[in-house]
Amino acid sequence: MKLPRFGVEEWLNVHEREAKYDIAGVSIEALTLQELFDLTGESKEKFYQELLSKKLNYGWIEGSPEFKKAVSGLYDNVTEGQILQTNGATGANMLVLYGLIEPGDHVISIYPTYQQLYDIPKSLGVEVDLWQVKEENGWLPDLFELRQMIRPNTKMICINNANNPTGAVMDDNYLRELVEIAKSCDAYILSDEVYRPFTNQKVSSIIDLYDRGISVNSLSKTFSLPGIRVGWVAACDEVADILRDYRDYTMICAGVFDDMVASLALKHKHVILERNRQIIRENLAILDQWISKEEKASYIKPAEVPTSEFFKRSMITEPS
Repeated sequence: MKLPRFGVEEWLNVHEREAKYDIAGVSIEALTLQELFDLTGESKEKFYQELLSKKLNYGWIEGSPEFKKAVSGLYDNVTEGQILQTNGATGANMLVLYGLIEPGDHVISIYPTYQQLYDIPKSLGVEVDLWQVKEENGWLPDLFELRQMIRPNTKMICINNANNPTGAVMDDNYLRELVEIAKSCDAYILSDEVYRPFTNQKVSSIIDLYDRGISVNSLSKTFSLPGIRVGWVAACDEVADILRDYRDYTMICAGVFDDMVASLALKHKHVILERNRQIIRENLAILDQWISKEEKASYIKPAEVPTSEFFKRSMITEPS
């Protein structure tokens, strides 16, 4: 197995720490612990006292009951037993792909998207077709084209909703048609949903629409907490059991402190998300104004969710 270099992460690793203004990232600026306490109104003394009394053991292997209960509340029909805590959404995607994909399978991935979703399957020896987004279709890919790509051995369709980098959102009508296509070959749908909380409309998670839908999310992007490295997978019982076996080889557990911070943030999700939506609205207005006056710069405004400030047409060409 050989993985190609992870282009965006490699570039960010070199430049993001030294940049005065980071306009290349796709996250809201991270919160400090003090900001988190101020925003939520939680007592930092109570939090620290609880932390001081905790043993720094492996903690809750799949995530604490508080964490799982809070995550299940983000969905319509997901039980706590269907949730597995992971090392961010990156760890969640990797867990799903390694757990379910094997040589001889066929995978279809939306493109452009996070590089994991197509390059990890390729590294596992499967054939991957890229399902290209269309500018004329509001930066969504064509469902008719997807039907033409389906094969008897199509094992998984990979999407992220809202899309990174275009910000385009697949609404429920679109998702239901996508589910019907997946059912035609009994394929899984892996949906990276880290930007779904920023949608301006009610958009269902794929797990609430399809029994073979697998939802991935994290606290890194929309919750401004990438430093705690906490994400999760939500899947049906059968898939969750498969992933448990693989997870024992790749993660074991998140940290005790990380789980505490994650649970606190999820308890106050509405406050944090509204704070971050307001930041997006203000910053996008500033960017629009600057672009309109800067002759040397242009951009394609995010279709709905601002997942990337500068979305260039050159990014849409397929990788070699």
